[in-house]
Amino acid sequence: MTALAEAGEAGRARYTYRLRLSSTARSALLLEWDRCRWVWNQCVATSRAAHKAKEKCGPAGLDRMLTGWRGQNEWLRAGGSVPQQQVIRDFATSRGKALKDVEARLPVRRRAGMPRFKKKAVADPTLNYTRRGFRLKHGRLHLAGGIVLSVVWSRELPADPSSVRVYRDSLGHWHASFVVQGPSQPLPGTGAVIGVDWGVRETATTTSDEHDLPHPGHGRKAAGELAGYQRMMARRKPKRGRAASQGYRKAKRQAAKAHKKIARQRQDTARRWAKKVVTDFDRLAVEDFRPKFLAKSTMARKAADAAISTTKHELINMARKHGRDLRLVHPAHTTMDCGRCGARTKHALPLSERTYTCTACGAVSPRDKNSARVMLVRAGFTPATADRGRPGGPSVRRAA
Repeated sequence: MTALAEAGEAGRARYTYRLRLSSTARSALLLEWDRCRWVWNQCVATSRAAHKAKEKCGPAGLDRMLTGWRGQNEWLRAGGSVPQQQVIRDFATSRGKALKDVEARLPVRRRAGMPRFKKKAVADPTLNYTRRGFRLKHGRLHLAGGIVLSVVWSRELPADPSSVRVYRDSLGHWHASFVVQGPSQPLPGTGAVIGVDWGVRETATTTSDEHDLPHPGHGRKAAGELAGYQRMMARRKPKRGRAASQGYRKAKRQAAKAHKKIARQRQDTARRWAKKVVTDFDRLAVEDFRPKFLAKSTMARKAADAAISTTKHELINMARKHGRDLRLVHPAHTTMDCGRCGARTKHALPLSERTYTCTACGAVSPRDKNSARVMLVRAGFTPATADRGRPGGPSVRRAA
């Protein structure tokens, strides 16, 4: 399997490789995951108890508790401390994000975004190791605790990794994902600029007709095949407390393979388009669109198939890798402003109205094309009208 490179924050990249495991290594990884899952569940229980008692429970307190848990539990102490400490970090991060996003808006009993208990039959194993918890020797990955894994080196790492994530996907395949300093590959300058607006009818509408990304429809094309596997699962679903039959497990695996194929098709389409855009343009003004709310609308299925988040992620990564200037523009009022004179309509345009007509200058253009031009204006890539920003604060931020 080829390695996947995903650019991350601060110029870092993630290179993922398949693992070939012996029965001994697989058993050791699953045992290590049981310990990490136990630590996570203890963090959830401790956090909930602290919340009820109106007490603070931060990462420092959980670190001290981990030391106590390892001192009292010989089974926990037999595992590596590095992945268990990383569980504490991941829990603190997810809890902090959940508190920031939903605590102010939802009652305590409905905080769906808060960390939950991880069940053995549901959660897939994921182990994170920092530099002191692993090493590469003779082409093999050595983890803390004497676990040795064979890596399928589809290509060389560009630099020494700073961390590694060992995980199992929905198909039962094990992977090692290394974080390294992302290699910079500057492209020759073109002097061109482009604005990108996200949508459902077309995944990306740009100021250049040649670089629009139509809706690929990968999920729609595979819907019939996937529905067949899901019906097979429904017919063979085991009763509560009974082991799953061989037919159920086979249908479940076929459904997982179909989902994985769709995800890879979406990612490949996004990467090809992002590479083309980054090659042809020096500066990119991209709508900072978060399509999460679309999951609750009537467009949920089509929006998910458009994979807007994946496409945006790949475009940001590609721009960072090749040294392009990419700026994220706040999406507020982008469908109401005129891309030529900057005038704003008095009322929001309904989704059924696909043509934008400016009442001030009389400009008429497709709705999404006008929004793409607004991105250029707000990002400051159109000097004559660069002063038109979003009222109430900054509307543009750099992706790097």
